[in-house]
Amino acid sequence: MTAPAAPAALTSLAVVLALTAALGAHGRRSARTASDFLVASQGVTPLRNATAIGGEYISAAAYLGTAGLVLAHGTGTLWLPVGATAGHVLLLAFVTAPLRRSGAYTVSDFAEWRLGSDAVRRAVTCCVCCVGWFYLLPQFQGAGVTLRVLTGAPVWTGWAVIVVMAVGLVASGGMRGITAVQAAQFWIKLVAVALPAVALLAIWHAGGGEAPAEDRPVRFERTTRVHVHTGATVIVRQAVTVTATGRLDGVRRDRAAVSLPPGPHTAGGGTELVFPRGAAVPRAERLTAPADGMWAVPSGRPTWRGLYTTYSTLLGVLLGTMGLPHILMRFYTSTSGRAARRTAALVPGLLALFYVFPALYGTLGRIYTPELLMTGDIDAAMLVLPLRAAPGLPGALLAGVVAAGAFAAFIATSCGLVVAIAGTVTQRMRHRDGVTAFRIGVVLALAAPLAVLPAIGPREAAELVVMALCVSACSLCPLLVLGIWWRGLTAAGALAGVVTGGGLTVAAGVARLSCGPRAGWTAALLAQPSLAVAPAAFAVMITVSLLTRRRVPRRTDGVMARMHLPGPAAAR
Repeated sequence: MTAPAAPAALTSLAVVLALTAALGAHGRRSARTASDFLVASQGVTPLRNATAIGGEYISAAAYLGTAGLVLAHGTGTLWLPVGATAGHVLLLAFVTAPLRRSGAYTVSDFAEWRLGSDAVRRAVTCCVCCVGWFYLLPQFQGAGVTLRVLTGAPVWTGWAVIVVMAVGLVASGGMRGITAVQAAQFWIKLVAVALPAVALLAIWHAGGGEAPAEDRPVRFERTTRVHVHTGATVIVRQAVTVTATGRLDGVRRDRAAVSLPPGPHTAGGGTELVFPRGAAVPRAERLTAPADGMWAVPSGRPTWRGLYTTYSTLLGVLLGTMGLPHILMRFYTSTSGRAARRTAALVPGLLALFYVFPALYGTLGRIYTPELLMTGDIDAAMLVLPLRAAPGLPGALLAGVVAAGAFAAFIATSCGLVVAIAGTVTQRMRHRDGVTAFRIGVVLALAAPLAVLPAIGPREAAELVVMALCVSACSLCPLLVLGIWWRGLTAAGALAGVVTGGGLTVAAGVARLSCGPRAGWTAALLAQPSLAVAPAAFAVMITVSLLTRRRVPRRTDGVMARMHLPGPAAAR
């Protein structure tokens, strides 16, 4: 599979890297001051800013993860991208213009400007770093998976590509340098996902195939050879006889016919299994089996835990989008509050246009790449699908186009996150040269996720991004909403709410990454804490503020006027 795809994938990667470097060099020539590096001197037009936001928001989770979720769980999971797009509508309604009028460079700057508290600033900075680091993990993993699947290269080569590009673009040009890169990469991603999708749809239609119904098990459309790269436990739903070479259920096999009854079975690393046509596809143990016909519970069975997981995820995606630091920092680059609103209004349309296509890949993946459900490597669906639907040179060329878009997604998002983390961490560094401090922050931003990547093992991109969104939803979102719209917020209340929400969600994310899968309500709460923690963070923030109402900053009325009134009116 990798032999015909490797040249096309490497060529497309070289083209994307060359174009990215050229655009970065163009922006780098005009980046001289700290303001250029942090907010592009607040001179980015709405359309360019909107495409740049689309470029960095369409990350590994959006590009690869959405198709993988549809493959594994059906179209019922499309509420995730819908929720992400809806989050931008809330961002437009409640945050963008007031935040831009505040004049702050980062979320931490806003917190200190609004409340006059260095303690709140430090707490917010910690949350920004955690959100960014959680969000960087799937970008590194996606790059590693892409090169491994298409070229057979070790996963660390993908990590190295992202690090080199992020350091080269961000450290040399900052926000001004990456704005042109991210804006161009949105269109690269859109074309890279749309053209192969249309071609694959035509191939499927020419073959006269039917999409599998979601209320029955996915089946192998042809005799299929599955190679298990690492040890895995799979759940067999219907009895099947396979030909096994390698270790299966603890027994060494050599092209032996083995009958697998329903239930869990283990396959060792390097094992090869051949399934007959029409056999139900076993599912990797870590992939939750969808509940037939239950569109409202795509994350689990029709139980209270399943309902909780689904709606907690949706709440985390909605509120978390409002607090994503790399997206918020984009609005600081707008020329005015009105320009920020125009930018935010354009973003949902651009995202909706993109999200049409990953769902198509996931649906076709159920026909052409069902074995990914068994290996659990569902994020590879978009990469493998062209090779299966159109074997040979046509499929390799289509896979190369998809890979180009994938790396555009990883690079654009990683650069935005690194700018947000570096800008937040180094804004208050006591250093004579602000640009040098920013470059030190770039190294710090990349070091933390690289340190933990080898320890966490393979994870779904969507799972990791939702962790980041949960932290944002339970810490930064309450601070922004109450800080912008409620004059009664105090520094003590904000600090208590940010520490409560951010601390609990970061602890849940770390526990999930380090302790592995769990069962019951513990697993549900660790995986999706937003529904429990976000209301608690709001409640703590409001309650402590009411108890300390005498500490409302004296300048609050002027601050609120500046955020909510046009410039001349706010100045009076």
